[in-house]
Amino acid sequence: MSASGISKLPPCVHFRRLAGQFHTAVARCLSEGLVGGEGFAVDASLIAADANKQRSVSGEQWRSGQDLEMAGRAVQEYLAVLDHEAFGAASPVPPKFVAKSDPAAQWTGAHKGHAFFAYATNYLIDTDHGVIVDVEATRAIRQAEVGASRTMIDRTEARFGLKPSYLAADSAYGSAHNLAWLVKERDIAPHIPVFDQSIRTDGTFSRSDFTWEPERDRYTCPAGKELVQFHRTYQTPRSGITKAGQRLYRASTKDCRVCPLKEQCCPKATVRKIPRDLNEDSRDIARLIATTPAYARSRDRRKKVEMLFAHLKRILKMGRLRLRGPNGARDEFLLAATAQNLRKLAKLRPNPHKRSAFAA
Repeated sequence: MSASGISKLPPCVHFRRLAGQFHTAVARCLSEGLVGGEGFAVDASLIAADANKQRSVSGEQWRSGQDLEMAGRAVQEYLAVLDHEAFGAASPVPPKFVAKSDPAAQWTGAHKGHAFFAYATNYLIDTDHGVIVDVEATRAIRQAEVGASRTMIDRTEARFGLKPSYLAADSAYGSAHNLAWLVKERDIAPHIPVFDQSIRTDGTFSRSDFTWEPERDRYTCPAGKELVQFHRTYQTPRSGITKAGQRLYRASTKDCRVCPLKEQCCPKATVRKIPRDLNEDSRDIARLIATTPAYARSRDRRKKVEMLFAHLKRILKMGRLRLRGPNGARDEFLLAATAQNLRKLAKLRPNPHKRSAFAA
């Protein structure tokens, strides 16, 4: 069907059509044995939106409630996803700029160059042959991309009965909350670098220099002194959990005052404090996995998703979207992922004619 023919259909109709074609391609890859299902990898890539900085307004000036009846399709789609975790609800921070023609596109400078309006295409792939098992369009911010990874994992299991034993990703997916979801809720081994901001660069001890003793619920400092949550008993028991979802372990003032290592530990504070996330146990599991040979293999296999993004932009020439709005981005990403899977299927599936020729 021509581009003009597709544009005359309601968005939901041709999305279902494109989604059906994508699912058919994945099912064929499954039937041909190209999807092992043991390990998945996830990543996101930014695709420039069809929006211009010169025709944008600041986030404070934007008023989504103005002239709704006269708003174009892209604006209506933006309003429809304000509460969706992949778009409006992904972050409470208002955007710096909003494109009037495509307000759902995110103003981003993630490429360390000139900022631009973009969407993120999220791929969930099987690490055996790099078959794309799911694809999702989101805002071009980390929170939306992490949420998309969960959506795709659940959707792939519901649709194809595939649940990986491990998930490979980069450190953007290594937050404590996301690692806990994988380990505790989905029983998936996270082959993911831990997103850790506790490493100090000023020469003082980092949290990794302190030894955690789970059976005694305490840390031990390099000088052999303990850090605990409470140094006295309260009449009314306290949870010890901060608003940030952490437990705070403190050294004794008496120990720190006379410690010979104080200048290397807490030179500007009275005592050393160590925050521990409620999901730190899941982070510890990820750290342990990172020391195994299996992690090294999955790290190499994760590069297949980066190769798919390179193919998407260099060979399929998808450096900039042609359609606007969340539905337009979703349609283009689905169509491109389908083409990539069909290419993979044509390249890797067994050829019975070649087998019979060799047999002769």
